[in-house]
Amino acid sequence: MPGRTQSSSEHQDYANQHDLLEKYAITKNGFLPEREPLRRLPNAYYAPWESLLEDLPALIKERAIRQAVNQIQILSTSKLHTEEEWRRAYVVLSFLAHGYIWGGEKASEVLPPAISVPFLQVSEHLGLPPVATYAALNLWNFSSSGTDFRDLDKLEVLHTFSGTEDEAWFFLVSVAMEAQGAHIIPVMIQALEAIRYRDYSTIIKALDQLVACIRELGRLLDRMDEKCDPMVFYHQIRPFLAGSKNMGPAGLPNGVLYQGGDGALSWKQLRGGSNGQSSLIQFFDIVLGVEHTSTGSFRGSSSATSSGASEGRKSFHEEVRSYMPAQHRAFLEHISRMKSLKEFANEPIESDEHGQLQQSFQAATKALGDFRNRHMQLVTRYIIVPSRKQSQLPTVNLATASSRTSRGTGTELTGTGGTALIPFLKQTRDETYLTGIINSSA
Repeated sequence: MPGRTQSSSEHQDYANQHDLLEKYAITKNGFLPEREPLRRLPNAYYAPWESLLEDLPALIKERAIRQAVNQIQILSTSKLHTEEEWRRAYVVLSFLAHGYIWGGEKASEVLPPAISVPFLQVSEHLGLPPVATYAALNLWNFSSSGTDFRDLDKLEVLHTFSGTEDEAWFFLVSVAMEAQGAHIIPVMIQALEAIRYRDYSTIIKALDQLVACIRELGRLLDRMDEKCDPMVFYHQIRPFLAGSKNMGPAGLPNGVLYQGGDGALSWKQLRGGSNGQSSLIQFFDIVLGVEHTSTGSFRGSSSATSSGASEGRKSFHEEVRSYMPAQHRAFLEHISRMKSLKEFANEPIESDEHGQLQQSFQAATKALGDFRNRHMQLVTRYIIVPSRKQSQLPTVNLATASSRTSRGTGTELTGTGGTALIPFLKQTRDETYLTGIINSSA
């Protein structure tokens, strides 16, 4: 039937959005915090951590980070009180851990107790893995000279591994994109709720706004070139973002050995920080009904087939939700239980409005596919092209390992999240475009 006039109950549904967003820690800045993250832990007890982090770029450059870390004691997490402090500790320990692991000529397979013990405790408290996630590197690692986090030129990064403007800019582009996408979250929730009432006007308007939002995110992504040089990114930044999963060629065949507070030792293979851990992009996928099946694995591995996810293994996109802040992960799970716009768009056409809805839906999936294509072009400039230049450095890390194995084809390159980089990105993009094909039987 044609779209109906909204009832009072529908208005109540829309009014409940604020409570829903607050429940899942979605702020006016989207998945970014309401205000700037802490710049420093307030308790002087944690000065040893903060001092190391302040000197991190110099310690890495001088190959002195491991010696410096080995000189500090195991600090208790009992003096962390607010959630902001726990998040700050997570950022600090993420940078120190990755600086230690990748800050030598060869990767360190063992994380010292002074880092691993509190890192495991902080991670457990936050419901995050003990590795440098997108949350540690981006969501909780910035400040702003203004109140609008969408303004990229007013953002400042709190910490980097390299001390370069290039790395700061790399992180901040993602921060600005998260802020830019914040306004569309309640709009799309309203669209999903409007499906029940066949409120075509609301849904079509929301989809058109989503298209505009995604295009704006693309324009921000295009600004990466302004201050981030591909060669600096590839050799000085990217190696420190790597995790310990699928990092055998980079020097971590077994992952990294962590020691817990009880003295127990455990090997962990964890994915490093990547934009695949952005809750915003996964939110777009969920509301549009884009389904991703790739596990991100390499050909020949036990989980390499695209059907692996349906055979009991989680897809990469499902797996990396465990690398997102717990409340954001729960939010995505909540949205996943709602009827997607794909399901609604594929219902039989019963009115001109439904035909218009289908067109807007197709425009939105195309916009998201185009965005992913834009990202692939960025990957080509920042990873594929630099990888073709054979490294003569004695250092073994993600950059040198990629340069020695890719042979310029890009087919064997590993993403910082441990994925088979190019095949994974191509499949993700193609699945997005395919979502926009309306069932011909409808």
